[in-house]
Amino acid sequence: MNPLQFHPNRPFDLIAIGRLCIDLNANEINRPMEETRTFTKYVGGSPANIAIGSARLGQKTGFIGKVANDQMGRFITDYLEKNGIDTTGVKIDHTGAVTGLAFTEIKSPEDCSILMYRDNVADLKLHPSDVDEQYIKQAKALLVSGTALAKSPSREAVFLALEYAVKHDVTVFFDLDYRPYTWTDEAETAVYYNLAAEKCDVIIGTREEFDMMEKLLHVKESDDHYTASRWFSYRAKLVVIKHGGSGSIAYTKDGAVHRSGIFRTQVLKTFGAGDSYASAFIYGLMKGKDVSEAMKWGSASASIVISRHSCSDAMPTWEELEQYMETAVYEPV
Repeated sequence: MNPLQFHPNRPFDLIAIGRLCIDLNANEINRPMEETRTFTKYVGGSPANIAIGSARLGQKTGFIGKVANDQMGRFITDYLEKNGIDTTGVKIDHTGAVTGLAFTEIKSPEDCSILMYRDNVADLKLHPSDVDEQYIKQAKALLVSGTALAKSPSREAVFLALEYAVKHDVTVFFDLDYRPYTWTDEAETAVYYNLAAEKCDVIIGTREEFDMMEKLLHVKESDDHYTASRWFSYRAKLVVIKHGGSGSIAYTKDGAVHRSGIFRTQVLKTFGAGDSYASAFIYGLMKGKDVSEAMKWGSASASIVISRHSCSDAMPTWEELEQYMETAVYEPV
């Protein structure tokens, strides 16, 4: 069962909006960042990773965002274009803002952390005037990432994009992507997350992210079923709640529950799993697969990416994903 429908004759399968930054992943693994001397540079940011993953799987993908007027900004735009992503909606900042940096620490497969530099970053300078209604109208789906809601004017730009998407019947995917260090406090985060989620068709997040959204409402003992049913009273047709190594659970408005297991892999790092899961899951849904099958694709993609050094560069092609699913060991939950 797949509750989603997409306009068949639009030129873009997916347009993503939000964070474009640089990932600097530690080359010396199994040690703390204090002892790490070298890093490898990749394009990063959750919506950027999802867009790259979608493009690698063969979807026609576009991006709405803002980059710094510097070498890092040009590196990001060039990388997107080399991966077949349309950058018409990627604007250049002229206020002196910089590119956000994410340094990663890989102490062990279970112990990974990210040190973020997010002061005066270009991606949060995205202005409502940078969002083109006609561009969004050309998409079958829009992907919104929660980090873009953290500051004005990016926050208003995202809400305008949501308005355009609803107006033109563009299916909206909301990847919660909660990063505490970007926000003032949890109350501010919960308010804007809840307002944005009301306009979305599919909401994807971890149990902890949904807990954060519900804390403001004084929900003492939430569970997955309550969380999903709450959003079905708005626009949501599908709610996915991720439980890390325990897999994920998807709820549809008709009351169906779908569970996804995990693929066994040699884990190098933990970050990147959510983005790779989302890209393949969305791809599966847009190909008309039922929810359970799309979730399995997402799990396979996540297993591939957490076994590799990067996030964006590690996103699999459809051929890689298909081969992996035929050979890897799948563990249902």
